Amino acid sequence: MRQTFASLLLFALWLCALNGAEPVTPAAQKVIAAIESMEVEKYWLAGAIVDWQTGLPTGKPVTDAGKHTHCSQFVAAACAKLGVYILRPPEHSAVLLANAQFDWLGSDSGKKAGWSPSVSGSTAQDDANKGSLVVAVYKNSDEKKSGHIAIVRPGERAADQIAIDGPEVIQAGGTNFTKTTLRRGFSNHLKGYDSIRFYTHSAPTP
Repeated sequence: MRQTFASLLLFALWLCALNGAEPVTPAAQKVIAAIESMEVEKYWLAGAIVDWQTGLPTGKPVTDAGKHTHCSQFVAAACAKLGVYILRPPEHSAVLLANAQFDWLGSDSGKKAGWSPSVSGSTAQDDANKGSLVVAVYKNSDEKKSGHIAIVRPGERAADQIAIDGPEVIQAGGTNFTKTTLRRGFSNHLKGYDSIRFYTHSAPTP
């Protein structure tokens, strides 16, 4: 009898691990609906200088060979839409903003603004599914080159999927995605994939 109970308990634990993320709550659905309404695949497109809040091209000519991607500006705009502060213009220019956001999120300033670290991709996915605002951020080891930042979106992924490809994200970048995996979204930074950090804010207001 005891052996049967132990076997059932192990089976239940295995199912929990397999099922992975927490269920997506109504609060989480409201958060992602607000962010999706910003139409990131239409705005904040690479190759132009854009207004950080709207993602619309400013008309200012590009005079260098830079890629002019806008991951950090999109995240800043999404946070502002949800009533959450993250480092943004004019406090920091759009140039190398993702690297600066990485440092800011881990600082006392980030903590005072309500951000706290999530220890893993699985925890980040769970936090997003509960309705928190969660970002994934990478700082380039070459501080003269851009890092990357994205928003972790609610999603029901198995634990093994999260372990391989990370949680789901919505982002601007070289390619803008309404929905993709962390690994695909950060594909230009795979050498630093293990250096991606997650931060959670528990009080977005969609």
